Amino acid sequence: MAEISFLVLTTLVVFSWALSIGNCLQDSGLDNYGSFFTVSSFRYPESQVRPYDTRYIRVDLPPWFSSLNVAIESDVDITAKSISKISKSLLPVICFRDGSPPLPDASTNALEGLELGQFFNGSFQGAEDIEIAEQCYPMQKNISLRLTNEQISPGAWYIGLFNGIGATRTQGKMIVRSSAFSFSANISVEGCKTATMWGPSCNQTIYPLSCSRFDNQTGSVISCSDSIPSSCLTHAETKTYALDVDGIAEQLVIMASNVKVDSNESYLMCYARFGAIASETLHDYTGDIHKVPLVVNKPKAGRWYIVISLSGRETRFVQGTNSGSRVCFSINVKVLGCPVGKAGPNCGQQIYMLQAVMRRGWLTPFESYYFPVNDASPSGSSTVFPLEPIVSNFSSIPELDTSTWTYFLMNIPQGGSGGHIHFRLTSDSTMQYEVYLRIGGLPTIDDWDYYYVNRTSASRSMFFSLYNSSQEKVDFYILYAREGTWSFGLRQLIDSNTPAASRGPPTLVSLSLERCPRRCSSYGQCRYAFDASGLTSYSFCSCDRTHGGFDCSIEIVSHQEHIVQSIALIASNAAALLPAYWALRQREYPEWVLFTSSGISSALYHACDVGTWCVLSYNVLQFMDFWLSFMAVVGTFVYLSTAGEAVKRTIHTVVAILTALLALTQATRASNIIIVLAIGSLGLLIGFLVEFVTKYRSYCGSAGFSLNMLDRPRAVKEWFSNLIKTLKKRFRWGFVAAGLVAFTMAAISFKVETSSSYWIWHSIWHFTIYTSSFFFLCSKIAIVNNENLAHNGADNYELTRQDSLPRN
Repeated sequence: MAEISFLVLTTLVVFSWALSIGNCLQDSGLDNYGSFFTVSSFRYPESQVRPYDTRYIRVDLPPWFSSLNVAIESDVDITAKSISKISKSLLPVICFRDGSPPLPDASTNALEGLELGQFFNGSFQGAEDIEIAEQCYPMQKNISLRLTNEQISPGAWYIGLFNGIGATRTQGKMIVRSSAFSFSANISVEGCKTATMWGPSCNQTIYPLSCSRFDNQTGSVISCSDSIPSSCLTHAETKTYALDVDGIAEQLVIMASNVKVDSNESYLMCYARFGAIASETLHDYTGDIHKVPLVVNKPKAGRWYIVISLSGRETRFVQGTNSGSRVCFSINVKVLGCPVGKAGPNCGQQIYMLQAVMRRGWLTPFESYYFPVNDASPSGSSTVFPLEPIVSNFSSIPELDTSTWTYFLMNIPQGGSGGHIHFRLTSDSTMQYEVYLRIGGLPTIDDWDYYYVNRTSASRSMFFSLYNSSQEKVDFYILYAREGTWSFGLRQLIDSNTPAASRGPPTLVSLSLERCPRRCSSYGQCRYAFDASGLTSYSFCSCDRTHGGFDCSIEIVSHQEHIVQSIALIASNAAALLPAYWALRQREYPEWVLFTSSGISSALYHACDVGTWCVLSYNVLQFMDFWLSFMAVVGTFVYLSTAGEAVKRTIHTVVAILTALLALTQATRASNIIIVLAIGSLGLLIGFLVEFVTKYRSYCGSAGFSLNMLDRPRAVKEWFSNLIKTLKKRFRWGFVAAGLVAFTMAAISFKVETSSSYWIWHSIWHFTIYTSSFFFLCSKIAIVNNENLAHNGADNYELTRQDSLPRN
């Protein structure tokens, strides 16, 4: 029994000790770590962003997330002093955006207004920094940020990495001399373990609302109230509620009942915010609901957060005299909606759900047109639908006849944010409609995301692109539209009681989700890629040589400039006639074929490259140009050697294989020039070594080794002197000097080439490199290897003629 008592006593002591430690940890706040967990964590390995290229990273934030943590490392080395010297077209940039991919150079105005002098400071805190969070910054070595659920809403968050921005980013380039940068990223999302706890540290209680729904012919009412009949707050205390608004609603009404105050100067402040925790400094709507309810018109569909507190401006004003005031209340929330197919004040306007009809023959994802559900084109051949039959169905309200509304709803599925909404409204008469757009809720004159009234009154957002609009036509794009339900509000400006037959020609509506605006304006190709996770696709235009911009609508090179550049790049290859002519004159037929083919292939390649004419596919022409150019350079070196034909044929075969591999694998890289020169120099050296070994084999085998130790230094000196005399007699050194000058000019022109000045410097490269080959070919002096044998043969011929004469 004593042992059992001792064991029980020991257990009680250990339990008390563990409980005291737990209480200490709880008091110290260390238990907060256990209130949230890692929802997702991604590691993006090191990858490169090539010049004028883009990388997107998408992060999905669930409704219960607490914070988003991003850490990015790169090899970019930019300082505050050097950033002013770097052009925007070459500047590495990082951009952030909520809901859809960022696009800093969607328009010229957006690019001009983009300030990139400010470096990323590493964190966002407070309401004033949220707008900064959706901007662009110069890329840095280390970037880290933490965004909480008090700052951003659940959904998709995008990070964009750009290696140069501007109209030339999408322009087709004949050569790229800019450098790439590499990056790696660690991204994690944390969430709260308990659904009723919220906040960055998951230490803020969310109180549920008990809701009931009532439907009748005039609409629907969702009435919600606090599960606790009466709540009391003192100064600096808050109480947070969460409410989910399903579908399109007309009003969200927040009111307080059974209010009991200790003082007449107490204020019951309400802060409402969509998608994130509201606060005194960060909210969408606010008001004192002590006596007047807070009304939110056309609330967005999704989760709303409602915060009740006594810490408003008025409370702070009287804090010194009444800081201990206490208010008790009951919260009541109502969500008012219209019957199906109705919207607007008194539910007198029409609302139509649009159905997506996938485009035929298009392999790119999410390409579709939208039609009213009951009027979808069964054949799929039509891309428009008339507006008047739809507008004439509304229930007329006399006081609203001068401005009636018709609403359309369209849904962009998950993963479709890489596309663009295209809206067109056409008529043969003056347009009598205004267009307002909003995601998640119905638009109004005062609450919209994008709008169009006329050409001079429209949204100025970089994601709103207006095209060829007039009094008879409305044509615009919403670039990289966010996922979710979009609402289109058409506001009619004429008397709705006027018969449709007397309103003039019909108005046609075209609404579609496209991958590239205007099909890249017929100056490029529409392509699509995936973000770093490979789960979301986005589209972009790859423009031709003369156009750029997001939709290839910006003319970078004029037609006259394009003609001049084309002539320069093509005609400069005529310089290949110089070395080809010399080789033909010297009866060096392999070199003649090589230089002639090189000049012709280069001219054909550049004719295709500038968009003039492609006799073969672009890849074949590019391979032929680089391969024959490499062969021409190496062939010049081999020609200068005096090795035998068998050795030359061997060198040419090996060089053809090596240069073909170079031309097939990254032919445009600058290091290929150095590799080709090294191969040519090696071929020249091998030729001289073969000649040396062949010519001095007998000397090295007999006389060279029979010399005693005293004669060897004299023999080496004599051999070196003979070598210098041989080199002097082997070449015309004036031509060698001219060839070196021309080759130096070719190297300089190659070095200073840029994407914008490529045409002029590469034309100079053509002329100087072929001219240098011509001078080097002219510098070689033909040597007769068997001079003595030829001389002896002549003497024998003379003696034979003398012996054959008749004798007297």
